[in-house]
Amino acid sequence: MQKIKKIPSYTLSELIVVIIITSIVVGLAFSILRLVQNQIFSIRQNFENTTEVRKLEQSLTLDFNRYKTINYDPLKDILYFSTPINSTNYQFEDDFVVKELDTFRVSINRKIFYKMGETVTDGKIDGTKLFCSKRYQSRELFIFKQNAAIDYIEE
Repeated sequence: MQKIKKIPSYTLSELIVVIIITSIVVGLAFSILRLVQNQIFSIRQNFENTTEVRKLEQSLTLDFNRYKTINYDPLKDILYFSTPINSTNYQFEDDFVVKELDTFRVSINRKIFYKMGETVTDGKIDGTKLFCSKRYQSRELFIFKQNAAIDYIEE
């Protein structure tokens, strides 16, 4: 009579336990991966928003110091910059600001304009304070130009 030799192997219940534990670990791994992806997306969005605000601030600062005359028209919501040779303007919309071919995707909630340190609503200005929406961490941009002596004499 031949002896039947048992082959060493795992039982069905042991394999089911391994499959259950593996599926739990994989499920947790996918959940954590999704949380990390959401966090990275949020960080990237904040970075892009901050970069857009900085680009607008830099462009306005350059133009405030480049152009001699700066005027604001509240009816059209346009900020005009001009010199005898060149000019440009900024059109303020609800969710963005347009400067010639550039579009700054920044939502401005409120604007305050200054002339010689006094608040003005229209006309010639030499400074502005822009309040960004909450999406842009409620940043406040204060941009101004150094007035020349002739600016004080013209008043």
